[in-house]
Amino acid sequence: MKGDKAAYLFIFLALITLIMGVFIGCMAGFQYVYPDLAGQYLPFYKTRPMHVTLVITWIVLCASGGVYHYITKVTNTELYSPKLAFIHFMIFLLSGIIIFISYSLGFFGGREYLEFNPLLSIPILAGWVLFCINYFKTLTINTSLKRGVKKWPVYLWMWATGILFFIFTFLEAHLWLVPYFRDNIIRDITVQWKAYGAMIGAWNMLVYGTAIYVMHKIHHEEKLINGKLPFFLYFLGLVNLMFGWGHHTYILPSESWIRHFAYLISMTELIILGILIWNWKRSLSRAQKHLHSITYLFLFSSDFWIILNLLLAISISVPFINFYTHGTHITVAHAMGTTIGINTTILLSSVFFIISEKYSAAIQKYASIIKKGFYLFHVALLIFWLCLISGGVTRSYFMYFDTTLNFREIQLAIKPYMFAFMISGLGIFIGLLMVTVPVMIVFYKAILFKKKI
Repeated sequence: MKGDKAAYLFIFLALITLIMGVFIGCMAGFQYVYPDLAGQYLPFYKTRPMHVTLVITWIVLCASGGVYHYITKVTNTELYSPKLAFIHFMIFLLSGIIIFISYSLGFFGGREYLEFNPLLSIPILAGWVLFCINYFKTLTINTSLKRGVKKWPVYLWMWATGILFFIFTFLEAHLWLVPYFRDNIIRDITVQWKAYGAMIGAWNMLVYGTAIYVMHKIHHEEKLINGKLPFFLYFLGLVNLMFGWGHHTYILPSESWIRHFAYLISMTELIILGILIWNWKRSLSRAQKHLHSITYLFLFSSDFWIILNLLLAISISVPFINFYTHGTHITVAHAMGTTIGINTTILLSSVFFIISEKYSAAIQKYASIIKKGFYLFHVALLIFWLCLISGGVTRSYFMYFDTTLNFREIQLAIKPYMFAFMISGLGIFIGLLMVTVPVMIVFYKAILFKKKI
């Protein structure tokens, strides 16, 4: 199997997990408003981890598929081992099926974000190790890249860092299995949230590196990959990855300087990425925008979501405000805005860039429906995001300022926001279907099975 086909398999599966993840997320949203929906067969405590795992899987699979595809373009060689890439794919596919079945049957055993039985983490870790071997071995095939490490474009550093740190943080996220950590609640929570925060930083490295690669290939501007600003972004992202997690642990007893340092670090990374995309957008000619119009739309929209989430992140990371917002729907809004608004739009831009390299005419047939889906997706996501914030503010108000209401009454007070949240979630799902189904059709016919289209 050629490396490109392995990359396409990752992307194809990623799109499937995205649709499944958003569909189950819609189901969980309906269950949040109407708790008896689906009854004992697929209750909220099952749909929530299904949704979270599938969305994380979408990000990881699509970013990995992109790296597998782009690394051969950078090195101008074949992938070191397409066979290892296919084994990596099969490990993730089979592990995902087992995890999904275990959730359906009510078998858990892990922690938040990784709620499956820890034994299933072993093959996932093995898949990442294979990914790591393939990545670095492919780089060494090209002797100029092997010898000129200092001249690597920034996205190579970001992908390398993302892969290595994901392996490290994935192991760290399982330290709760060791009694030394598990038996001390402060130590346990600190390590758990440190690991999860750093893990998100690791896959962000893969996603942001992908954004920079795609921007460079459209514009061919060397400053995007070798300038001071992108490398500043890289080192800032690295520091954020290692220390930005601290704002998650405000509720724990710790030194105040740790909180302040984490707060300052966590405010900076998205600013630089936003500047990069904005400057890139301004410098594009009309011809370049038209040539990659769908790719451009998704990259540009990611900048919009970076700005919105930056404003929200700055707010909720202020310790005083964090006290009132932590654990409310506002935290969910931040998480959703990041994973859907930023990561998903960047990764979809990458998908359209990859497919347009060889199958531009095929995907152009669906341009009208894709663009309609794009706008529906973004309008629904904005309503979705605002509803979560409104619900969180209302909940926090009744929890801390007007304590006359009990839990049931607070839930009734936020129900209108949650109803709009539920409907907008359905809009997100329909919009993403309109965007992704045409891509999957082209992948299925032209790439995976070599049919004429």
